Amino acid sequence: MPKHAHSPSPALTKHHKVALAGVAALGAAAIAFSAVPSSAETIVTGAPQTAANVAYGTQQIKDVKGTVTDQLALQNVKVEAIAAKQAVATASLAHVAHVQHVAVQAKQQAAQVRAAAQAANRSAERPQIQQVAATTYANNLDGWIRQALDIMKAKGIPGSYNGLHRNIMRESSGNPMAINNWDINAINGIPSKGLLQVIPPTFSAYHVSGTSWNIYNPVANITAAANYAAHRYGSIDNVNSAY
Repeated sequence: MPKHAHSPSPALTKHHKVALAGVAALGAAAIAFSAVPSSAETIVTGAPQTAANVAYGTQQIKDVKGTVTDQLALQNVKVEAIAAKQAVATASLAHVAHVQHVAVQAKQQAAQVRAAAQAANRSAERPQIQQVAATTYANNLDGWIRQALDIMKAKGIPGSYNGLHRNIMRESSGNPMAINNWDINAINGIPSKGLLQVIPPTFSAYHVSGTSWNIYNPVANITAAANYAAHRYGSIDNVNSAY
């Protein structure tokens, strides 16, 4: 190889390239530093604007955050107000339903009371009819005396079965159609008639209401004679002869 011939330059590695780039950057920085004025009123272009932008951006974030928070709070208040209204409405409906239920029960009770009162009034107004078996009497002397005694008892006329029977047998022998045509009464035109030989004026004066006006009717004749004897002698039982 010749003595003055140039050897080829070695190839730059990636490491060498990075190192060179760093040296270049340092040099540029030194030049820029030397070019900066020494006055205290150094103006750095671009930096204040960036700070203002950052401050403004932060304020914007704060404002947005506050707005969102306020909106959420307002929304919560609205939700709570709606829930409260719904609760009041529900309570009101429940109260109305309860009042209506109580009113219905009161009406039903009042209707029951009215029905009971009406039934009681109808029962009070309805005459109490007692089923009393009708007493039957034999169509003979015994039956006539017993029927006459029941009427006398109801009218307050004294007398007994024995007193009636004794006087009937003496006066007519138990013949309801008997008539006396020979005594003083017959002579005077008012003969004695019937079981107890009652003259017509006496029968009319002492007739017992509810009995026949026929002087020959056995029950009417007995009761009229017993009524007369009660007024004159105290009772038919005290009569032992013509009276």
